[in-house]
Formats: sequence, structure tokens, C-alpha cells
Amino acid sequence: MLDQINGRQLVGGPNVMLAVAVVLCVVIGACSVSIVPKGSVGVVTRFGKVTGTTLSEGLNVVVPWYEVQKLSVQTQELKEVSSTPSEEGLIFQLEVSLLYRLAPSQAATIYQTIGVSYPATLIEPTLRSTIRAVTSSHKASDLYSTARERVQEEMFARVSEAFTPRGIMVEKVLLRDLQLPPTLKSSIEAKQQSEQESQKMEFVLSRERQEAERKRIEARGIADFQSIVTQGISDKLLEWKGIEATLELAKSPNAKVVVVGNGRSGLPLILGAQ
Repeated sequence: MLDQINGRQLVGGPNVMLAVAVVLCVVIGACSVSIVPKGSVGVVTRFGKVTGTTLSEGLNVVVPWYEVQKLSVQTQELKEVSSTPSEEGLIFQLEVSLLYRLAPSQAATIYQTIGVSYPATLIEPTLRSTIRAVTSSHKASDLYSTARERVQEEMFARVSEAFTPRGIMVEKVLLRDLQLPPTLKSSIEAKQQSEQESQKMEFVLSRERQEAERKRIEARGIADFQSIVTQGISDKLLEWKGIEATLELAKSPNAKVVVVGNGRSGLPLILGAQ
């Protein structure tokens, strides 16, 4: 009986060891594979220490005692609604969108120095500070009308200067909405309407001045024409034209009544008779 038991142990021992080895291989194999999603990078750490190595998206084989932290490098949007002062101290509400993305080459540094919560730790407070700094240098009326593009450009320049050295690429800053105090908004709109009406009236006056100038030129041309014609008409010319007309009438075969003109230059008047 003892021999049989020993025989079974001898036979079963290698099988158990083989099964354990297979399980260990599966576990080790599973721990040595890391899948990085698309649009992300993997930051490799060893026992909590950042190695500085980053993995690209897809299937990656790593040492079992290494860990991989995934960080997105896709474009992200941060929306900020802020009550901010203008140059004259008026408080208005401004909605801003910041489009940014993480530079893959700087992912390990960001993770080591700030962590995965870098949007809340770095980006949000910096954007709030930038909004207040830029808007406080502009008048509310300008922000509502002419200075929007300039404000966007200034915000973009400031946040880019702050984020680019840290490995965060700024793509765009957008002013989505601006809410002024009701009284100021009404005042600005009334001023703009007044300016538009003034420009419209200036256009009408300019058109009328042009029309008046056209009529003056036309009248001057008519007057010049009449002056030239008048200067060219003399008594001799009129007498000669009268003679020509009389000769033409005299050539007619119809019976005529001739009335002799009075004076030296009087022309005969020929009247047709039946």
C-alpha cells in the first residue's frame, strides 16, 4: 500500500509542478503586456519612480515590476466662466474656451512634476489669472465691440508663454460669450445706434452734395453753351439768314404777296396767296 501511495506521489508531483509553472507563465505574461489607448502615451514607472520612458499607443511589452500611467495627448477643451473687472472697474461675466493638448515628449515630466490632475492644478488657475489680467486692461465698451479679437490674441499669447515650457501646447483661446451689466449694455447699444445713424446721415449728405455739384456742372455747361451761341449771333448773320429765307420763298411757284420791309435793313416779307 505504501509503495502505491509513493508511486502516485511520484507520478503526480511533476504534473503539479507543470501546472504551477504554466500558471506563473500566464501571470507573468499578462503583467508584461500594457495596452496604451489611441490618442494617449504611457509613462513608465518603476516602484513609483518615473523612469522617463514613454510608450506609444498600442500593445507594449514591459517588465512585470514596471507600471504604466496613461495620459491623453488629444486636444482637450477647458471652459471657464469668470466674473472679471474691466479697466473702469465694471464687473461683467466672460465665458472662455481654451483648446490645448499635452506634448507627448513632455508627458513624463508633466506626470512627475504635476501629476495626472495637471488641468486642475496648472491650467485652470493660470487661465483664470490670464482672463482677469487681460480684461482689466480694456474698457468694457471695447470688449463688447472692437477689442474682442485683440483680447483673444492677448490671452493666447499669455497662456502659451506659461504652458509651452511645461509641455502643454495651446491651440486656441475663444471668447464664447460676454455679459455686460444691463445699464451699460443699453448705453453701448444706444451709442452704437447713434453712430450708425450719424454715418447714414453723413452718407445721405455726401450723396446730396455730389448731386448738387453735378447740377452745378450741368448748369455751367448749359450757360457756357448759350454764351457761345449768343456771341456767335450778330445782326449781319440774322440779315443774311433772312435773305436766304426770302430767296427760298421766292423760288416757290405759288402766288405771293410781297410786303416791303421798313428801313435800310428791312427784308421783304413774302406771303403766300391762293
